[in-house]
Parts: sequence; structure tokens; C-alpha cells
Amino acid sequence: MTETTTHVLGDSPRGQQILSVFDTAFGALLAADPAAFRTKFRKMAASAFAFYRGTACLFYADLEREADGAGAPDSGPYLTPRTARVWIHGDLHAENFGTYLAANGRLIFNVNDFDEAFVGPFTWDLQRFAASVALIGYGKALADDVISHLVTVYADAYRERIRLLATGEQVAPLTLDTARGPLLDALRDARMRTRVELLDSMTEVVDHDRRFTAGGGAIELDAATREEVLAAFEAYLATLPESARIRPDSHRVKDVVGRRGVGIGSAGLPSYNLLLEGNTDALENDVVIYMKQGQTPAVSRHVTDPAIRGYFRHEGHRTVISQRALQAHADPWLGWTELDGVGQLVAEVSPYAVDLDWSDLDDPAQIEAVVADLGRATATMHAAADDESGHSLVPFSTERAIDEAIGDDGAGFAAMLVEFAHAYGSRARADHQIFVDLFRNGLIPGL
Repeated sequence: MTETTTHVLGDSPRGQQILSVFDTAFGALLAADPAAFRTKFRKMAASAFAFYRGTACLFYADLEREADGAGAPDSGPYLTPRTARVWIHGDLHAENFGTYLAANGRLIFNVNDFDEAFVGPFTWDLQRFAASVALIGYGKALADDVISHLVTVYADAYRERIRLLATGEQVAPLTLDTARGPLLDALRDARMRTRVELLDSMTEVVDHDRRFTAGGGAIELDAATREEVLAAFEAYLATLPESARIRPDSHRVKDVVGRRGVGIGSAGLPSYNLLLEGNTDALENDVVIYMKQGQTPAVSRHVTDPAIRGYFRHEGHRTVISQRALQAHADPWLGWTELDGVGQLVAEVSPYAVDLDWSDLDDPAQIEAVVADLGRATATMHAAADDESGHSLVPFSTERAIDEAIGDDGAGFAAMLVEFAHAYGSRARADHQIFVDLFRNGLIPGL
């Protein structure tokens, strides 16, 4: 590509749209930590899917821009006043699934990473996932009709599970007893991990007690910052469920270090790790938790209902309330606090978190089984967060509302997602090329 062509891309209407959305979504954080965003953007440059993962902001801006040509992204097929107002994940792509150790002690495979969760149209989650399948399929050189079939399988599994839940049926979570294939592999991998291995990778024993190891991304805190973090931790304890406060000694802080997020989703966000005593005096039971600044979810810029916006105290509170609503048996360490007036999310750095690995998933039949399970997991997540979840923001049965909205049009529902998957997958691939040329030629302001 010539220099002239590159500048045409940078000056094109789409290039300017991308830069405008980036400025709104990332501007303040990028200005505060350009180095973190250079790392983030290099990861995004690796593939169209990596770019898509990091640009939920662009995805929702596109939905608003194109919805009926009238800037009404919460209208459209299968959306009613109720189904346009359900708790959604907000960034539901194919890699946001994995394992976690639930509060009841069971290893569960389910949706993870709720930083973008909000209240909005249920179809947004499904569209975002469908487009991610198209991008993964393209990256694996799968034919268009194979990708269409995979999205259809996902849609049908979602529809079937929603209908089952709407009738009041109880469904078993994906556990070591019920999962299969790559999902079972992930659960077995998680089961083989130990807290001691995690602790040894982050800490060392000094004078008969654990402390964080210097280096490796850990940042030593000055006395004033340390005291502020400890005060925020004390406030966080009041947000924990009663069941997590049984042994106050387990909340004794042994050490604190700073960290700075450089991942695709957390670039520029300051964070801290705290080492806690755990539920016994034995060193292998120490617990590491993280405290990080809550981020503004991309969805929230396109949902203007003041009742939704006013429901949350801050972004840390929103993330926790959303996760507790969407995820049965959530992390018992999950809570929120404030630091310097900014909302913070607090949760465990778990040794049992294993993400679904797509790198060796190449056989279409195996991928089909996986996306079917993910469709059922998506439906179960949507159904969990409603009038029975203990929150007043969605005071109706989500599964019954979605079931009624889809009705007998399961084929049309699947076809809608297939069409969207191909169209937005193609757009994301083209956008990725524009982004790479903008980035490598220094045309993103602030970098």
C-alpha cells in the first residue's frame, strides 16, 4: 500500500468515524497513558477478531447509526418495550466464555468478563456474538455457508433454551458432570490448577509470611496511596454478601501493590492487587484480589433511559450488580468501592479461571457443538437477570418476554442473525485494515 493510499484511508469517512468513536471512548484514558494504548492497539492489530474484541464502542456506534436510519438502536425485529430493556453482557463475543469457581464450590463453564454489562436490547448480545463467529470462521478459512450454519445452530440453541426456561424448566449449569468436548477440557484444566501455583507466581515467602514479588508488573506504592487503597478496601468489605463475612480474619491485608492494565479491555485503567490472609492461617490459603477502576460501558452511550443510568452509583457498582444479576453463584469476593471518588470493581484473582481456547478448534462439527452450548449458556444468562434476581431494574420475566417476542419465528430469528454476522464480519475486516494503517502511520491522535 502506498503512502498516498494510506492517507486516503485515514482521511476517508470511515476512517474519520473510527477516530471519532475512539476519541469518545478512549480519549481521556489514552491521554493519561499512551504507552498502555500502544500495547492495546498492537494486540488489536494482530487480527480482525482482535480488533473486534477491542472495539465494542465502534460496534454500538454503528448500531445506532444504522438502526432504521433514525438513530433508534433499541427498535427493530423481536424488540418490544420489555425485550429492549433486559440485562445484557454488552461484549458477548466467542472468547468471553470460560470457567470460574462458584460460591457453592462447583467449577462452572459460563459467560465471563462483565465489564461492559448494562441494560439494553437482548438482540445486541446475540448480534455481537454472531459477528464474532463470522470473524473466527473467516480466520479459520471456513466457507460462508459453514459460518451461516454455525450462527444458525447458535440461534436455534438459544431459542430452544429460552423456550424451555419460559416454561419453568430448571436446567443444569455446565459443570464437570454435564459439559462435553472443549468445554469439559477447560473445566478439567481449571480443576488441575491450584491456589499454591497462583500464589507462587505472584508472591514469595519472606519471614514466614507471603508478600508480593517485586517486578513482573507490580508497582510499589507510596505510603499515601497505600493508605488510600486500604481505606477503599475497608469500604469494599461492606459490599460483600453476608456469607462472605463469616471469618473477619480472612480479610486481613498482608500486602498491596499497584498494577496498570495493558490488556485489550483494560488499557490505561489503574489497578491494585491485595494479598489477604484467606480462610486459614496456612500460607496456601492466602487470597489475591484486585481492585480496578470501573470503565464506562460502550452500551451506556446508546441507552438514554434516565432510570437505567440513575440506578448505579458508579461504574464499579454497575459492574458488580450486573455480574451478580447475570451470573448464578458469582465470585464471593465480588464487590465495589471508591478510590479518589472513582468507582472501583473488586474481585478475586482466581486460579480456576480458564478461557475457552479456540486455537485448536478447527473441525466444523466440533465448533458446531461448542456454539450450541454457548447459545444455551447465553439464554441461561439472559434468563437469570430478571424479576427473580433480586434487582428492581428488570421487574419482569426476561425469558418469557423473549419467548413471546420470537414466537414461532425461529427461522426468521436465525436468518436475522446470519445476515448480521456476515455483514458486520465483513465490515470489521475492512475496519481492521483501516485501523492498522491509521495506527502504523501515526494517524491516531495522542499516540
